[in-house]
Amino acid sequence: MDRAQQLSEFLKTRRARLLPEDLGAGRFGGQRRVPGLRREELALLAGVSVDYYTRLEQGRARNVSPDVLDAVAGALRLDADERTHLHNLAKPPSARKRPARPQNVGPEMRQALQALAAVPAYIIGRRLDILAWNDLARTLIADFSALPVAERNMARLVFLDDATRDLYPDWETKARDTVSNLRLDAGRHPDDPRLATLVGELSLSSADFRRLWADHNVHGKTRGRKRFNHPQLGELALDYVAMRAPDDPDMTMMIYSAPPGSEAVTTLQLLAGLTTPPVPETANAPAEYAR
Repeated sequence: MDRAQQLSEFLKTRRARLLPEDLGAGRFGGQRRVPGLRREELALLAGVSVDYYTRLEQGRARNVSPDVLDAVAGALRLDADERTHLHNLAKPPSARKRPARPQNVGPEMRQALQALAAVPAYIIGRRLDILAWNDLARTLIADFSALPVAERNMARLVFLDDATRDLYPDWETKARDTVSNLRLDAGRHPDDPRLATLVGELSLSSADFRRLWADHNVHGKTRGRKRFNHPQLGELALDYVAMRAPDDPDMTMMIYSAPPGSEAVTTLQLLAGLTTPPVPETANAPAEYAR
């Protein structure tokens, strides 16, 4: 994926969402053909020259200092995730592109995953690949063990699988969060060919993905509440936390639990009764996908 193009489009979309009136009535006047601030106005707020900001927004600036990036981030009113994404996109490309090492779920993470037998939990990696799961996650979300290895990916499920779309009553929110996380991954790993292939496939196959990908929104959620519409048990709302692996910042365990005293407590118990033995893994599955 083209890092300079990503940087250019990200800055343009962030600038376009700023309204002059939000930055002080009457500070920036004049008629406008397009929404958002002009480049010269953003440059003024960031304390850089118009020429320099123009080159930055066009992806032509090199070796941009962290201080300048922070000034631009402040002018654009970026949140913490957006600021980090901006710094990642502005990094100079590595002279030597090394292939990413396969992600392997270690024994400690597997042990923790299976210890959470009473709640749905799964481990997600780069590109939102689903690397491991427990039985309740398989029963609630999808039978990951029955999927081809290449299709064990949350973005693919959200945008290309009808059953997954039906699973989330707030599908638009789920889709938006999925793309935001994929954008963060693209900022951290812009040279990942498999990520580029995934984005290309989703762009060709899903108009919803194309629409949301063009927004360039980035946001990583670490906790919240998610509603599900299970085909057999109906709707339930579960709280979730995202716990990053201690030895791999690109590996996260997602844990869902029922709020105390809620109907979801009983529903999770019923869900456990629906759990069936998983389909055996194929012997030749790549190590990075092994459960």
